[in-house]
Amino acid sequence: MLQRIQTLYLLGIVCLGIGLFFVPVVEFVTPIDAAIQRMFELGAVGMDEVTPNMDYIVVDPLHLNGVWGLTLTTLLIPFLALVDIFLYRRRILQARLNIFLALLCLGYYAILFTYIWFAKMNFGLEWHLTFWACLPLICFILTLGATRRILKDEALVRAADRIR
Repeated sequence: MLQRIQTLYLLGIVCLGIGLFFVPVVEFVTPIDAAIQRMFELGAVGMDEVTPNMDYIVVDPLHLNGVWGLTLTTLLIPFLALVDIFLYRRRILQARLNIFLALLCLGYYAILFTYIWFAKMNFGLEWHLTFWACLPLICFILTLGATRRILKDEALVRAADRIR
């Protein structure tokens, strides 16, 4: 049963989720009127400075403490999708896990915007989403497609049981 279309959807979620761990999703820039223009990137592993000319001594490094929520969510998305692939014999449990996975993909954005708000309020940084910020949304859409196919398979199995 691993040749079903929902397996391809879930495998896509695994690949996108692993890729999400390695790319930055938000860019922060100090305001234009600041003495030194600095640029930061926020990803699953934390916030790193990527200022092109780093010929100055950083007196006050900016760190977002506790990005473990973003890291944990980024790790849970591909892990749960991989576990979900091998639950093909228990379709109802697989569908429930998919609903939880869809909520986790949306929760990623809630956590991300919490960190953005925190950086904006505490450090006064301007922020811009990168292209990679759409990966959890794509995972969400793939999760909904997989859930739909799983429930369709369950209905097919129940209909075949009634015929016997």
